[in-house]
Amino acid sequence: MSGMIEVNGLSKTYQGGFQALREIDLRIHRGEIFALLGPNGAGKTTLISIICGIVTPTAGTVTADGHDIVRDYRAARAQIGLVPQELTTDAFESVWNTVSFSRGLFGKPRDDAHIEKVLRDLSLWDKRNNRLMELSGGMKRRVMIAKALSHEPQILFLDEPTAGVDVELRRDMWDMVSGLRAAGVTIILTTHYIEEAEAMADRIGVIRRGELILVEDKTTLMDKLGQKELRLQLPEALTALPASLQRPGLTLEADGHTLVYTYDSHSEQGSVAALLRELSEAGIEFSDLQSRQSSLEDIFVSLVQEDAA
Repeated sequence: MSGMIEVNGLSKTYQGGFQALREIDLRIHRGEIFALLGPNGAGKTTLISIICGIVTPTAGTVTADGHDIVRDYRAARAQIGLVPQELTTDAFESVWNTVSFSRGLFGKPRDDAHIEKVLRDLSLWDKRNNRLMELSGGMKRRVMIAKALSHEPQILFLDEPTAGVDVELRRDMWDMVSGLRAAGVTIILTTHYIEEAEAMADRIGVIRRGELILVEDKTTLMDKLGQKELRLQLPEALTALPASLQRPGLTLEADGHTLVYTYDSHSEQGSVAALLRELSEAGIEFSDLQSRQSSLEDIFVSLVQEDAA
């Protein structure tokens, strides 16, 4: 796939000396959903703001669909729709006028059919004549998304788009994102709801302290770093693990009734079969068995906490 966004050697140091980004190199493919994850203050919003032309980088270059975001700002920015974290709307304007005006800001000709489709997709059509001050917080968030889509961008940034919104909006928005992706739109999202990234993203990037520490295909990442956990409930409590069962990853919980085995997903077949065989040979019975695979959230937490001390 071709690179829709190219970031090379990007750094940002704010006045006062705080370095928000350090030598970021990133290529985002055309038509993919890329999830950018990181703790608060890691640099996610700064990176998005630079790509969108809102913040000026200290060093490095960014192109959007081949247009340099600094030298060819107007052409680059016309390719980008941004849904920011903060709600910034004209409280006295109607929904229809707000979204239509946003389209005009990008030099796009009037297209009532497109504006109607966007409003209907976001369940805003019935509110089109309402002033923004009359809307709930969730409805205002929908308007922000509609504004970002008004000029038919080929790149869509969603910066914590579902933070603090209702389940219905979250469902509507992800349905819309799936449709946009199917139409070839490149989507970059940040989210604290890591299950959303796990469900939607093609690739994952993790940023920590201004550095991009990992960019990986989601499936590959979970295969590479994921672990599985097997929990066995014992009807008869053990006071300690027998010597024959001593192995890395196997622990006995304090109650003596639960064995927990953590193992690499690639070694599942042999290691689990061997453990069950050894339990039988040791005369240890179990009444229940549960397995669990590491989620993207588990992997994310382990990455951002690594060497934090």
